[in-house]
Amino acid sequence: MIRLTRRYRFSASHRLHARGLSEAENRELYGKCNNPYGHGHDYLLEVGVRGPVEERSGRVADVAALDRLVGGEVIRAFDHRDLNQDVPEFASLPPTTENLALEVERRLRRNWSAAFPGEWPRLDRIRIRETKRNIFEIS
Repeated sequence: MIRLTRRYRFSASHRLHARGLSEAENRELYGKCNNPYGHGHDYLLEVGVRGPVEERSGRVADVAALDRLVGGEVIRAFDHRDLNQDVPEFASLPPTTENLALEVERRLRRNWSAAFPGEWPRLDRIRIRETKRNIFEIS
């Protein structure tokens, strides 16, 4: 098996706030990230795929197809957006980077077979760098 990882960037703002908690509980849980005006990040998204090398092309995946899928399902939806206000999935769910990674995975899996008909490649990993110190990964 070969693994291929593609990197993408997007910028978005969010406020970490759980609707089921009081204002005091949210401030205690999320600290400065609970700022009522929100804050932004320049996210670095890595999408990993795996599979055998296709004999005809010598590649594990069509990178243009992957770029179209990620661009359409993720970048267009999140780039320069307020995640709390502009992304319906985060209207009632705190847009933590953990939840963001899960939403990226859900969106890619939703249309994976349209982009990659057949058994290979398979989505292998989602990795999001929120800050230099915070990196979240689904594998």
